[in-house]
Amino acid sequence: EELLAGVWAQLLGVDRVGATDNFFELGGHSLLATQVISRIRDVFGADVPVATMFDRPTVRDLADAVEGAARGLAVPPVRAVGRDQVLPLSFAQQRLWFLDHLEPGSTEYNLPLPIRLDGDLDVAALGAALDAVVARHEVLRTRLSDGIDGVAHQVIEPPSGIPMPVVDVSGDADPLRAAEQLIARDMEAAFDLATGPLIRAALVRLAAGEHILALAMHHVVFDEWSGRILRRELTALYEGFSAGQPDPLSPLPAQYADFAVWQREWLSGEVLDGQLDYWRGKLDALPVLELPTDRPRPQTRSSEGGATRFTVPAETADALRALSRASGATMFMTLLAAFDVVLGRYCGADDVVVGTPVANRNRAETEDLIGFFVNTLVLRTDLSGDPTFGELLDRVRKTALNAYAHQDVPFEQLVDALVAERDRSRTPLFQVFFNYALEDAQDGAGLLGQGDGRPRDEVRVKDGDTAPRNTLFDLTLRFGDAGEGALSGEIEYSTALFDPATAERLARSLSTVLDAVAEDAGQRVADVSLVSGGELEALVRGWSGPEVALPGVGGVH
Repeated sequence: EELLAGVWAQLLGVDRVGATDNFFELGGHSLLATQVISRIRDVFGADVPVATMFDRPTVRDLADAVEGAARGLAVPPVRAVGRDQVLPLSFAQQRLWFLDHLEPGSTEYNLPLPIRLDGDLDVAALGAALDAVVARHEVLRTRLSDGIDGVAHQVIEPPSGIPMPVVDVSGDADPLRAAEQLIARDMEAAFDLATGPLIRAALVRLAAGEHILALAMHHVVFDEWSGRILRRELTALYEGFSAGQPDPLSPLPAQYADFAVWQREWLSGEVLDGQLDYWRGKLDALPVLELPTDRPRPQTRSSEGGATRFTVPAETADALRALSRASGATMFMTLLAAFDVVLGRYCGADDVVVGTPVANRNRAETEDLIGFFVNTLVLRTDLSGDPTFGELLDRVRKTALNAYAHQDVPFEQLVDALVAERDRSRTPLFQVFFNYALEDAQDGAGLLGQGDGRPRDEVRVKDGDTAPRNTLFDLTLRFGDAGEGALSGEIEYSTALFDPATAERLARSLSTVLDAVAEDAGQRVADVSLVSGGELEALVRGWSGPEVALPGVGGVH
């Protein structure tokens, strides 16, 4: 129990954890639960399913589960391999390499990472810190070579530094807007996967003591978790170098290329077949979610998109957090269940399919590595039988936990195994994406704490504003913590299919459902209204015109 309590305290960032404290009441969530399971594997040599964290959320109960778990690891650790061999692509890299060959010059997978820097800046120290990060993580010096046999592999270049030109926009009438435009233009410049480099940097000066470090990476070497690592390490290196100190970071035991080798060796044969069997059963006869679009679907999917923002007030968000705790669920699960209600009503469907990202870093060796680890899970929700929202939340909870237990199968492997014919008008398996991104307060500390690491084409945007961007799906819903208990929401949509007004109406519908289920989770899903009282009044009375008396009639004819 003492060892487990120490693990929890470290991951949760608290001083002390008691034997009967509830992990989720202390601020735990599914991502941290996965890290706890990873630590249990390292410390106790036991494999415990992540669902155990939800079923036994106290230190004492989890300790009992660890005691009863079988010893001896079923999954080998990630080890460093020699660089004298051909280094394969990871499965995720292979898919993006294929898509890059399918549409050469595409910027769909360019990831911006604008980091706001306030205060006096030592530009030389910042440049040295960035060079050190690139030297530390081989993947940031990697390019993807086609190879003479047509099989792509990783080529790691030696450290050589990364250019960081300084662009001064302080004389512009609106410096921040000018910076946004610079970042947007940079996102329109394609990366060459074969020649590299796959990272770019520029320092934008807004005013004295105000800068933006504008980083851009190709998704093939970077993901959201990587953004947290980069900010954390860049901060530590900058603080050290600006004070004349040496590199403060410990050496990495493995690199992304080592993970790719491990993944290819482990996820094959019976292991792969066993996990694929689960997904074949779960996704059998998968329906297409027929969204009510404003325009006919084009024959080839367009990546042009827009976005609208909205806010869920703290009162509603706090009630949803309380509901999650009482249900043994996470906010991710509760918000997804509400989104499923809206999608089911909009589409007239009881079988709702949504994609969601998973960090896929359930190994301690990968937690501190920059690279493309993130995987995509397909979550299928059954709304049939007129359940209450609480009953629906339990269904979503079970679906999510089962998916987490089978998250190792790369999405591209699922597509190959389950999709017989490709439809270029839609993304395979699902067309709607959902994510609830928790901001880790520890990642926000220090000079380089700002920015969220997710693909964005703007630095600022207000509620209800729309902004052009690339989008990978028909609809994407993202939630995050907005501070002071509130939630920030964003709906990203394909402009080939939807008008801005439709996305704004969808946001209002979702907000109304969240208010309703926060107040009463016991109501039937079919009884949850998608329109607020004001909208209902407008529909029934405001749009009906004045009341007029019916004329007297003698009969139906």
